[in-house]
Amino acid sequence: MAVAPILSEVTMGDVVPWALECRNPVQHEDHNGVSTAAFILFGVTPADAGTYSARPSLSLHPSQGVSLGDTVTLRCHLPRLAAWVWLYQEEGWSYNKGKEKERDAAEFFFVSTKREHAGRYRCQYRVSESAEVSVKSDPVELVLTDLRYPPSRISLHPEQHVGTGTNVTISCWNKDYGAAFLLHKDGSSDPLQRQDSSGGGTATFTLFGVTPADSGTYRCSYRPWRYAYISSPLGDSVMLEVTPTPAPPGVAGSSRGNLVVAVVGGCTAALVFILVLIIFFLLSAHRRRTQRDESPGAPPKKPEAMEFQVPSSDSEGLTYLELQAVTPSTQPPSPPAAPQPSVIYTEVAVRGRH
Repeated sequence: MAVAPILSEVTMGDVVPWALECRNPVQHEDHNGVSTAAFILFGVTPADAGTYSARPSLSLHPSQGVSLGDTVTLRCHLPRLAAWVWLYQEEGWSYNKGKEKERDAAEFFFVSTKREHAGRYRCQYRVSESAEVSVKSDPVELVLTDLRYPPSRISLHPEQHVGTGTNVTISCWNKDYGAAFLLHKDGSSDPLQRQDSSGGGTATFTLFGVTPADSGTYRCSYRPWRYAYISSPLGDSVMLEVTPTPAPPGVAGSSRGNLVVAVVGGCTAALVFILVLIIFFLLSAHRRRTQRDESPGAPPKKPEAMEFQVPSSDSEGLTYLELQAVTPSTQPPSPPAAPQPSVIYTEVAVRGRH
């Protein structure tokens, strides 16, 4: 891993990927199972000058359920190969450990834990090529169970089987040790809730609006006054079963009725829309056909009159008529207009024989 640059090697605005080494960290980022994390200092200024180093992390093995007299290991995970590692107990002793070979982790053991070993711990390291030390890790708590304390009692209200949305109350009590009570759920590594005793050695926890995810086994423990990291054993358990609340029959029937109405309404609207489209297309087609049938130019031409004559030698005794000749049309007949009397021009001459 590269050594962090010092201020003389960067310019304004450069990115510096470390946490500043001081009593309070500049930034914090959870690693989420990844061994690396990036920190960005935006727009560095001379005030950001200093030595930067990566933060170690501390873990506890086993992480819970450690009783007085058990063996426990505190492991300091190092982001850089280090020659010296320190383990600090808050308001207590410090332990240091030199390593002949540089490694990425250091372990501290308590072979037989005692009351004075309980507390909060942090670790810190120094690399061999530098006199500077890193910032301290985030703390971990070593809580030791003292089996000499009697376990607490527990009760549940209103009952073991409840429906979704019910408020459930869990009460814990013991002899009045002036204790802080903790509520535990089987399968969860950390306590769900913590509450100081309300007097008389009792505490009440409320689970609001429970769901099936709240089903499980619950227990209580307590920590006696003046011993923040000494715990009683887990006490008796209660079982909580949360079942989904079925909808009332009327609500289900109403929902089905609303669904039927919605489906019928949608189908009716679709049919009306289709009918409107059909009528629109029929009217459009009729209009186009009518426009093709009518001449786009002047009004229809008046039929010409035609005369029929016969030679004069044969004209005796004949009647002469003047008729209108109409040219046949291939177009379909238009609707008849108002009836009008037909006009026929005739010239009738009767000649006697000579």
